[in-house]
Amino acid sequence: MRRILLSLILLSTTLYTNAQNGDGFKGFDRIVPMKANKDFQAFVYFYQQNVAQNYFPANDFLKGQIVGRLFGNNTTVTSDSLRSLYAEQRLLPFFIYSPKIFDNKVTLRTSFEIDWTWGDVAYGTGGNFGSAISADQVNLQTQNVEVELIPAKYWTVNVGLQRMYDTPHDLYRTVFDKFTSTGYRLAYWGTDGVGISVRRETDYSKLKGGFYKLYENNVELNDDVTLFELNSQLNINRKWNLGGSIYWVRDRSSGKGGVSILGQGFASNLTSYNGTYRFALNADPYRADIFWVGSHFSRNEDFMLDRWLLSGFINLNAGSISQRNPDQSFRKTADILGVGANLRAGYRYGQTAGDAVTADLLFTTGDDNDLSDKKYSGVITGNTWGSPAGIFIGHGAYLLFPHGNVVNRYVAAVADISNMGLGVAGGTLNVAHDFIPNKLHTKLGTAAAFAPVAPAGGGNFMGLEVNGKVGYDFGAFLTIEAHAAYLSLGDFYDSPVVNGGVPIRPVNPWTGFISLKWLIF
Repeated sequence: MRRILLSLILLSTTLYTNAQNGDGFKGFDRIVPMKANKDFQAFVYFYQQNVAQNYFPANDFLKGQIVGRLFGNNTTVTSDSLRSLYAEQRLLPFFIYSPKIFDNKVTLRTSFEIDWTWGDVAYGTGGNFGSAISADQVNLQTQNVEVELIPAKYWTVNVGLQRMYDTPHDLYRTVFDKFTSTGYRLAYWGTDGVGISVRRETDYSKLKGGFYKLYENNVELNDDVTLFELNSQLNINRKWNLGGSIYWVRDRSSGKGGVSILGQGFASNLTSYNGTYRFALNADPYRADIFWVGSHFSRNEDFMLDRWLLSGFINLNAGSISQRNPDQSFRKTADILGVGANLRAGYRYGQTAGDAVTADLLFTTGDDNDLSDKKYSGVITGNTWGSPAGIFIGHGAYLLFPHGNVVNRYVAAVADISNMGLGVAGGTLNVAHDFIPNKLHTKLGTAAAFAPVAPAGGGNFMGLEVNGKVGYDFGAFLTIEAHAAYLSLGDFYDSPVVNGGVPIRPVNPWTGFISLKWLIF
């Protein structure tokens, strides 16, 4: 106690002496500047939703967190008596530092993610948890930590953990909605990855090249998974854009590494979890080279130059997988050749982009003989290596195809556009209207899909979905929304192969949620 009193006396004497000398007490100005440093910027995205639905993971170990295919190895099931009622929350802080000493030609960007379901756990460590009573959870997930350099006019170089999107657009100066509606719409690659990307952008063209290390594994061995990217777009005129790309995955990992206990790669449990095709490979080490060669286009992609919007892509994936013989030579196990295509069209009948009718069509080839001919004729996406690494969202569906308004539960009937290697032919139709322009938004939609290849014991029709949304903007980037969707399952789910082993068609899934979104800057 005496030490505390003595310290207070000394502090008071010091302050009094400074005041007598005319200096005065300056507070803590020298430590915390009174004026914000404009070299530094911070943005925060807050999302909270309250959910009611009739599907959930049957495995208690997952604690309600599900990613991937409905009725897949993520143990997701539907019920006519049980209901999932929960609230979940997400916070995404973004920090940007561009010091004037480098004339704004060097920028550091970081972004993080903090998620939880209300009331899950406390006093622990792990992502996606931490809001039970007392809280005090260690939960901070790193999304991006990267440096951007501008070495010359039109050129930018990004180094580090960054957005790895299948698009030619600027990854950090483009609104997210454009990523989900142009290029390959994140259906093949829509995640974060570490590497180097180089961009050149002028008023009439965009060019991006990238090198990404998906898995390093043992640093002294040639057992990596590496992605190479070249994507471009040419502005033909004010309305029309045409692009082309080539991607290459060089996989020498033989499945080493991966997501949690699921692993990664062609024969891993991750494929069944995500709803991609699982190759029937034996335990011998493998090596694979997969190429994607495609083209994409768009017309009036911001939907404001006139009333018509059009975009689409076609993408061919080709390659091979070889396994090692006892004599160390390699034999070819599978040739790969599949095609994915998308067409999106819209008509804006009102004064805002929210007054529109849009149609979205998707087609991917499937394989009907399970490698008996040593050929796979379906599609491969980044979901073979990550979870999720390819996210086909932005089409307006919620259950048949995945929806982007999620925190801990990202699940759909067609979680990956390969549809377990069986392929998919389907799409969505949406009618949207702003009853108050840029303030009160509504939407009604429907979605349907067929599988070009029917599963054993099932048919081709996957299901028909109906959905709706009402949203109100309180102000700039502060919105409350109500969503609902119902999916009537088709004879595709008469097959125990695709419905989680259940001998009868599962109960039709439905969901409803109210969300609050706020972008703070």
